Amino acid sequence: MSALPLPALDARAIEAVVIGASAGGVEALSEILPALRAGATVATMVVLHIPRERPSLLPEIFAAKCAQPVREAQDKEPALAGAIYFAAPDYHLLVDRAPEGTLLAMSNDEAVNFSRPAIDVLFESAADVYGERLLGVLLTGGNQDGAAGLQAIRGAGGITVVQDPQEAQAPYMPEQALALGKIDYVLTLAQIADLLRTLGVQGEREAGE
Repeated sequence: MSALPLPALDARAIEAVVIGASAGGVEALSEILPALRAGATVATMVVLHIPRERPSLLPEIFAAKCAQPVREAQDKEPALAGAIYFAAPDYHLLVDRAPEGTLLAMSNDEAVNFSRPAIDVLFESAADVYGERLLGVLLTGGNQDGAAGLQAIRGAGGITVVQDPQEAQAPYMPEQALALGKIDYVLTLAQIADLLRTLGVQGEREAGE
């Protein structure tokens, strides 16, 4: 179902990964985020639709599962390679280009696709900053958030991945992304994990040779 062979990514200098999920997202993320290797030179930003009225426990949940440090994103914080950032409840998470480097930004602007944080907001801002060096991944969910954002990533030259709707707990979100436009890869969670496992490890391999 994929438009490109996976080895094509070997020649792509991916610097950042953005991931979006909604219903069923904790389970899906639990399968793929541990695949990001410690020291891998990519920054990873995640939007998961969660209730806005209570604090997020996502950093604590995933810190125990992941090799990389996991934290809740803070406004004006550098987007560092080798770390996983979750959007905070009731705030959009954006990526911003600044003289001192790439920063994360928080916004309480209106909800997008009935969501704040919204996947589209993260994906579109990251596409503007990273361009062809960005990998966007859209997982299970029950609305159309993320579909337009994936097209923004693809339009900027980045790589787009959608979870196979046939295995998604809530297939509507992946289906909407596929309906809106061309997607590079349609993969199972196991295949997405395999893909993430290869990212940002070239320097690590060279150091070990």
